[in-house]
Amino acid sequence: MAILADFMLVYLPAPTMSLRPPLGINAGPIVKFFHNCPDNAFQVALSGTLYSLLQRFGAIARIGAKLFAIGTASSLVRTVVTNTLINAKKAVDMSSSEEIENVPILSTNATYGVYMAVSSNLRELLLLIHEHLQASRLSQAASTLLKEAQLTPLPSL
Repeated sequence: MAILADFMLVYLPAPTMSLRPPLGINAGPIVKFFHNCPDNAFQVALSGTLYSLLQRFGAIARIGAKLFAIGTASSLVRTVVTNTLINAKKAVDMSSSEEIENVPILSTNATYGVYMAVSSNLRELLLLIHEHLQASRLSQAASTLLKEAQLTPLPSL
């Protein structure tokens, strides 16, 4: 579970070149809205493009939805493996069958998905704010943010 979650947490926020194909004619309003949102809340718009505040919040929501799906899928893998091992132990050792309970699947997966969507999304936003403050030559504010949020800065390239 941790390998899948860690990979996706590194892959999703990685800088990308946005090569968006044109939308289909019958695309709905929600699809059109998220298609026009930036890749992250602090993405600098290319010349001729402006992002509204609503579109920037849409980017946060889209990333949160992706992180929710990743957290839920990762937790599903972990829960299925754990329950399989518990049931195997019950089959082999009949004396411990009453002591060990299966892990609840739906509540565990949804809880971990919400945790990933909120915690990882906020951490990523704080790191983006830190980078923006450093780029704006506001190093005092950037260092205060790192200290107060207890963040580890991203390594410089």
